[in-house]
Parts: sequence; C-alpha cells; structure tokens
Amino acid sequence: MSTPLTTPCPFCQLSGRQLIAANQYAVAFYDGYPVSPGHTLIVSRRHVASFFDLNKAERQAIDELIFKVKDFLSAKYHPDGYNIGVNVNVSAGQSIMHVHVHVIPRYQGDTPAPKGGVRGVIPHKQSY
Repeated sequence: MSTPLTTPCPFCQLSGRQLIAANQYAVAFYDGYPVSPGHTLIVSRRHVASFFDLNKAERQAIDELIFKVKDFLSAKYHPDGYNIGVNVNVSAGQSIMHVHVHVIPRYQGDTPAPKGGVRGVIPHKQSY
C-alpha cells in the first residue's frame, strides 16, 4: 500500500523551475537542497507517492531521463561518478510524497570513504 499523498505538493507546481530535461511522463530539474554540484531530481508528472505505483510507461520515461540527465551533468560538471536513488516512504527517508529519483554527481574526495555508496544510508553498514 502506498503512502497517502499530501497537498499542496511542491513537485506538482513546475512554474519557475528550470527544467534540465522532460518527456511525456517525467521532468528533471536541479534539487533545491543539493548534496553536490548538479544534484538533480527526476519527477513523475503524475502525482503518485511511491515509485512502485508507477506504470511501465512512467518507469521507462524516468529511466530515459536518467540517461539524458547523466549526459547533461557529465558535460557540465565532469563528475567522477554518480549515485542514483529513490526513497520510498518516510522510513526510507522520503520527505515529499511524490515520486522522485535523485541523480547525484559524485566527485573524487567529496567524502573520505565512498566505498559502499548507497549503503551509507545506514552508516554502520557502509563499510564491508
């Protein structure tokens, strides 16, 4: 069961946002609270809370934008790597109940021990 949607939703109001890429089902724009230069969000156009509630066309559209955003960020920021992540529900860190995928450019030295990558959401489990 998905998390109830909240209103008003900041991702349903795109006016004033500089879009990096877009297609029929999703849009991409810079994160308002970036963790690194170029941190971008890919957001479904349909107001739905959980990634698991997207239909196949929406998931494919988001996947397409991940690659477009990666090409854009690589050309503009020249990162050394990327993290791609989705938070689903409050217990996983989702704070806006509208599907969004983080594309986070990573840079050599931006953290002292990057091994484990997204495993770092539980810090004591990051190193293995």
